[in-house]
Amino acid sequence: MTDKQSPTLHNPALLIPVNPAIESYMRGLLRKTDHPVLSAMETLARERKFPIVDRLVGVFLEAQAKSINARRVFEFGSGYGYSAYWFARAVGKEGKVICTDGDPLNKEKAEQFLSAANLWDTVDFHTGMAQAIFAQTDGLFDICYNDVDKGDYPEVWQMAKERIRPGGLYIADNVLWHGRVALTEYEDIVPGWTEAICEHNGQIFSDPDFDSFINPTRDGVIVARKKT
Repeated sequence: MTDKQSPTLHNPALLIPVNPAIESYMRGLLRKTDHPVLSAMETLARERKFPIVDRLVGVFLEAQAKSINARRVFEFGSGYGYSAYWFARAVGKEGKVICTDGDPLNKEKAEQFLSAANLWDTVDFHTGMAQAIFAQTDGLFDICYNDVDKGDYPEVWQMAKERIRPGGLYIADNVLWHGRVALTEYEDIVPGWTEAICEHNGQIFSDPDFDSFINPTRDGVIVARKKT
């Protein structure tokens, strides 16, 4: 399964970083995190095939945010607020999670879900292009989280890295891209997206101002800590 030349690996669905049985076991350990709002958000994602980070990555995001006492988070791409649910829990009443999404209907859903979870007051949700909204903000962030269209990943990294405080984190989802980053032949969802993700990952790991690693859970989550 690690031979990049093997013809059986040309289908990215066959390259699974973490054995599904292991992920199933880990999900079983998270039953104590269940919440009616969280379950409703996950049900909607399944029904509409809407991409969310899901619970294994969600608890990881919350733990990362709590580990640095994050109070200010910017999300490049928020969907209907699933990742914001976890960040809002972490930053608490005194914090703020700035969310962005191009679809006004996603903002409406996010308000419904996060209000029901008593988290909406912690969120500042903007409709529009994430990069443009980010450019309109001021100051440094504890965390910049990237989950926009994959072709924009290198641009978002270049924007975000200058606005992360020392000791803060840059986090991005889908950095293994269903295994395509490790394949020599693959079918891309959108032409150029795999190349953009590879460029993005390479830029981060070669940046001397950050310590970086990839959590291979689900579709891969990169975490880069800005050095102090």
